[in-house]
Formats: sequence, C-alpha cells, structure tokens
Amino acid sequence: MRWFLATAIVAGLVSTSDALADSRTPGKVIAGWVEKVTVKPWDVVVSAKLDTGALTSSIHAEAIERFTRDDEKWVRFTLVLEDEDDEVHRIETEQPLARNVRIKDHDDPSARRAVVELELCFDGRRHRTQFSLADRGDFIYPVLLGRRFMEDVAVVDPEATFLTQARCE
Repeated sequence: MRWFLATAIVAGLVSTSDALADSRTPGKVIAGWVEKVTVKPWDVVVSAKLDTGALTSSIHAEAIERFTRDDEKWVRFTLVLEDEDDEVHRIETEQPLARNVRIKDHDDPSARRAVVELELCFDGRRHRTQFSLADRGDFIYPVLLGRRFMEDVAVVDPEATFLTQARCE
C-alpha cells in the first residue's frame, strides 16, 4: 500500500511539473518598457512603449477618415512615425476596419477610435496585431504596445529598455 501511495504522489508531482512546463508560452521574451520595432511593410524602425496598463495597442495616425469599399468598412489615414534617425515618415494608407474601441482618458469624455490590423517586427519575429489609430503627437513614442499584443509575446522588465531586436530575420 505504501508503495502504491508513494508512486501516486510521485506521478502527481511529475504531471504537475509537466502541466507547469506546458502552461508557459514558448517564445515569450523579456522586453524592456521601451523597445525598437519595425512597422511593416514600410520598414520604419521606431521606438515603442510597452504598456501593461493598456489593453489595445495604438499608433500615431492623422487625417483618419472612415469609408466603405465593397460594402465593407475601411479607414484611410496617415501614419506619422519618427524613426531611429529622427526622420519623420508620413505614410498614407488604407486598411480594413477591424473594430471600434472606446477610450476613456481620465477627465476627458470617452472617444471612439478606429482599430486596424498592422504587421510589425518585434524581437526578430513578425506579428500582426490590432492598433487603435490615435493622435500620439503629444507623446514621446509613436507606438504603444498593449497587453493583447504582449500576452503571448513578451514579459516586461520595468527597469530595462532595448532588450530585443527590431528587425525580422
């Protein structure tokens, strides 16, 4: 009986250990609170703030205009991205509207923002994620990466910056 009980306990520990190993997402990296990313397909390298307090990522956009194409909702906008050499890129583009989001900013009334899917390189890998289009002109970083992006990709070291590579291999 003791042998059976000991075997059951050891088997339980092994399965618990295996479950813990399987619950970790492979490929998650440690990132700083600011990292370089490449916005695709334009290959503009920018600094991005990783914000665990934000659910949705956002990107600096101006002249945001909603329209319909073939009975589907689209958004026309200009990305304003300052690169690592302090050059400002103004990229006019059109993307399908993924959804709308309501953003509440402290004392201001809530705002409705368009959300689009864009591709970026982070830690040498390509990722597609949703970005709300926002005027981030008053902020230091043109890109903010929120929890939805980070959940399977990175954990943040709040004392560090620039731990990952911006370019895709």
